[in-house]
Order: sequence, then structure tokens, then C-alpha cells
Amino acid sequence: MSYQSNGFYESNQQNDPDVVLRNGREIILQAFNWESHKHDWWRNLERKVPDIAKSGFTSAWLPPATHSFSSEGYLPQNLYSLNSSYGSEHLLKNLLQKMKQYKVRAMADIVINHRVGTSQGHGGMYNRYDGIPIAWDERAVTSCTGGLGNRSTGDNFHGVPNIDHSQEFVRKDIIAWLQWLRNSVGFQDFRFDFARGYSAKYVKEYIEGAKPIFSVGEYWDSCNYNGHGLDYNQDSHRQRMVNWIDGTGQLSTAFDFTTKGILQEAVKGQFWRLRDPQGKPPGVMGWWPSRAVTFIDNHDTGSTQAHWPFPSNHIMEGYAYILTHPGIPTVFYDHFYDWGDSIHDQIVKLLNIRKRQDIHSRSSIGILEAQPNLYSAIIGEKVCMKIGDGSWCPTGREWTLATCGHRYAVWQK
Repeated sequence: MSYQSNGFYESNQQNDPDVVLRNGREIILQAFNWESHKHDWWRNLERKVPDIAKSGFTSAWLPPATHSFSSEGYLPQNLYSLNSSYGSEHLLKNLLQKMKQYKVRAMADIVINHRVGTSQGHGGMYNRYDGIPIAWDERAVTSCTGGLGNRSTGDNFHGVPNIDHSQEFVRKDIIAWLQWLRNSVGFQDFRFDFARGYSAKYVKEYIEGAKPIFSVGEYWDSCNYNGHGLDYNQDSHRQRMVNWIDGTGQLSTAFDFTTKGILQEAVKGQFWRLRDPQGKPPGVMGWWPSRAVTFIDNHDTGSTQAHWPFPSNHIMEGYAYILTHPGIPTVFYDHFYDWGDSIHDQIVKLLNIRKRQDIHSRSSIGILEAQPNLYSAIIGEKVCMKIGDGSWCPTGREWTLATCGHRYAVWQK
């Protein structure tokens, strides 16, 4: 099947979830950070939509757009209110309209593991939702977080009521809300927050019910460490992520936390980490690239939270890796818009090479070097790259330098 650009056929393809996953040509922008709620965000993003589209992003992940107890949006309460600290419903709809005009899909941040109650119920806890849409009682809250529901099917998010997804009435209401976001509000893609908190089978049900074009889950658990730092072998870590993806009926992708964890150690002079014992990339990307959403940092790991930040002086090596490799790459707002024009333009060059040379989620990869100070690989037979301060270039006159910067270079045929 050819993926030539031809009007109606192409636009239909872009709206078919099966085709989008098979096609594997998604590039995501995380379009916010932890402080974005302070900066009239929907208006700010609306001004940037033309640049986001021109740079080649297919989807922009927006912060949680519904009413929340916390300004950042991750303690939701009234799910049907679109007035948030990021801006009014009116401004959000203006932004979504502009994105539609420029053919950049809007990704909604779906926070359904937990929900802040409005009134006290069983045990004196705020575990009821009286007076707002989706007026659940205590049965909607897991018994392990103060409700009258069943035990959680995942890990607890502490300090707030966790939703019991095993209840049919809860799932029915969540699916109706997701369908509203998808069909009435205009979000086309979903990002599932704290996906460790409830069984992957419910994510499958929600995707089947609301039919987003593209879905990605935040299944974030800790990599394997020993007394000396990060283990070389992270197979059990990536297996847990693969199991989660499998549990969604393979309908969702997942953020490749394994690749992030390894890559940010590798760039410090341990590039040998970037080849697993089978000679493949060591993250989820090496096992299931069509479901691996790669990234360098996000609002949790970077930004002002800095829970697990990528070394700031190696950012471009990180992007040279994920933007030339299989998987589905994500670029973080801060790096793209707040770290200066030079970084923005270097990332755009890498995005252009990816598009021009048709690198996609399933592109072939051959790892050529993985030494302490040097990593090099050939991707899709048409792109060669190196990172690190070791000197290296491809042999053969057919290769020309496509772009280079501090400690990275990319060649193309």
C-alpha cells in the first residue's frame, strides 16, 4: 500500500486508528510544562499552531483541559467543565479549531485514575461527587482509598479517592465522557495519565468505546538499579511495559520510559548501554517499536519538577537519537520553545530529515558502534547517525552530511 499524498484518501487515512498505527509516521509535541497554567496557555498555543504544523508534528498533547482541584489539572473534579487554569472553554475551542485548520491533532490528557470528591460520605471522607455531572457515590471509589468499591486493579495514587473501574456504571460514565471529548469537544488523540493505577483491560474498553485516532499510556515504573547505578539489562522493565500494551489489546502505545532511563545514562559516556545483548536498541523501541513513544523529558521528569531530568548539556544528542530511530518520537515544549532558537532549529532539521527520508516507527536499524564515547547506527538504509565525542563517519561516497551539532551528526543518502 502506498502512502502518497492524495487529498481525500490521505485525510481518511489520518483519521483511521488502524492505519495511523500501521503507518507509524506520528511525531508528537508535548505542548506544555508544569508551569504552563500561569501563562494564558490556550492563547499562547494558538499563536504557535502554524509553527507546530510547519515543523512536522502530527499531534500536540495538551494539558488536562477539565476543571481541577490543582492548577496543573491532575486532580480533576468536574469532568464536564472545560474552564481550567489554562484558559476558558471559549479559548480552548478557538485553539482546537486552529489546530484542526492546520491538521495537527489535539491529544487530550485523560486523568481517570482518581477524582477529588465534593462532599463527605462513608468514613467522613470526601468520596462522593454530589452537585456536579457524573454524580457518583462512594461505590465509585476503591475500598483501598476510602470508598465502598472493590479493591484497586492497579497501584494507588495516594491522597485522593481512586476510581473503581471494575464498576460497570463507572465505565459507562467514563466512556460517555470520552465520547464527548472526542466527538463534541474535538480532541482526536488520548494520553492516559497514571496508567499503572488501573487494569489495562479498561483502557482497551475506553479506546473501543470512544475511538481516538491515537492513544498513549503513561505506564511509568522505576528502571532496575543496583548499588552502582542503572543495570545494563532492563528486560524486565520493558517487559512490564510490553505486558501493559498487550493488555490494551495492542490498541494503545506507551511512553518508552526504558529508553529514556538508558539514554540519559548513555550520553554521560556509557554509549555501550544503547545496544542490548541481542544487538537491538535496549528500550521498548527494540522490542515493539510501533507501540513505543520515545521522549527525552516531560512535565514530570523535566520542567520545574525535575523528578528525573535528562542531562541538559546532552539534550541534542538525545534528540538526534530518538528523531532518527524507530518508535514514535515526542518533543518537549521547553526544549522546542524555551531553550532558544538554535535548539528549536536543530530539532526542526532532524524532524525534516526524518520526514524526507521516511523514517517511521518500524524502520530497520543496524547498530554499528556502541562504545563508551561513541554510538552510531544506520536506520532504514537511508540515514546514518552518530552521537558522542568519538570520531566516526560512514564509509561510502553515497553518504552526505545532513546536519550536525555538538556531539552529534546525521548523514543521508
